[in-house]
Amino acid sequence: MAEVVKVALDAMGGDNAPVETVKGAVDAVNLRDNIIVYLVGTEEALNTELAKYSYPKERIVPVAATEIIETGEPPVMAIRKKKDSSIVVGMKLVHDGTCDAFVSAGSSGAILVGGQFIVGRIKGVERPPLAPLFPTTKGASILIDCGANVDARPDHLLQFAKMGSVYMENIMDIKSPRVAILNIGAEEEKGNALVKETYPLLKNCPDINFIGSIEARDLPTGAADVVVCEAFAGNIALKMYEGVGLTMIKEIKAGLMSSLRGKIGGLLIKPSLKGVLKKFDVSEYGGAPLLGLNGLVVKTHGSSKHKEITNSIVQCIAFKENKINEKIQDRVCLKDA
Repeated sequence: MAEVVKVALDAMGGDNAPVETVKGAVDAVNLRDNIIVYLVGTEEALNTELAKYSYPKERIVPVAATEIIETGEPPVMAIRKKKDSSIVVGMKLVHDGTCDAFVSAGSSGAILVGGQFIVGRIKGVERPPLAPLFPTTKGASILIDCGANVDARPDHLLQFAKMGSVYMENIMDIKSPRVAILNIGAEEEKGNALVKETYPLLKNCPDINFIGSIEARDLPTGAADVVVCEAFAGNIALKMYEGVGLTMIKEIKAGLMSSLRGKIGGLLIKPSLKGVLKKFDVSEYGGAPLLGLNGLVVKTHGSSKHKEITNSIVQCIAFKENKINEKIQDRVCLKDA
């Protein structure tokens, strides 16, 4: 029998909580029989939503939390003051070993702060990066960092490259993943001071398959498996990527519905178009793991629906089965010591 993975889910986090988060938890335990979800939230909200569904009762454990950290709250102050919030309570379940992972669509800042100060970093990890998978024509690549460290140093980016390589090798089964640094040109001399200082570190690192610089326009083609950057550039690139994708889908649908000919054509291409859109649907890949912690923390989009919540919970299985934290410890931290 497969090893049971215990996931703490912030039922109160995100724009669509608790309706979509609870449904995501129910779908996860109905989909996989080796998941137990510790559903963290207010007692009234949990009882109301869980009453709507049929599910194996022993595999969803309600955990009471009386407070909610709102998106606009200062993260450090919120983590310190709201000790009984769904984020703090959920992360403590990981810290004390009750759960293997924590998933939330809530406040990004609070999740990043709580991840470092409650769950804690693996010894030797300088900065935990937020590392989402993003769709390309060749499958999925990882963008690391996309939101946790806007003032990273070259040695931080070197660690990001190593952690991203470990993740892609073991989760996506890519042998010797291609690592590139996000830049404004392909030439080695291009870039700002951070990129120029980081480039030789990546180039001379024997632990990664460094292929040079990558421009943002090459992200959708899957030109690299691991895209390294600091969080400011990474977050802008990711949000632009997602925004263009959503706009294109909206415009295609509007164009097909604008005339009778378009509607007929839409019916003919619907099966093929559906497959393409699914391939580029970010919700298929779950959330973004915060790598380098003493446990797994996964941040999903604030607008997540139940499908992305479910996929984020399920992705925790592969993380534990492949012992990602142990491999980061061995490959990244011990060699850097």
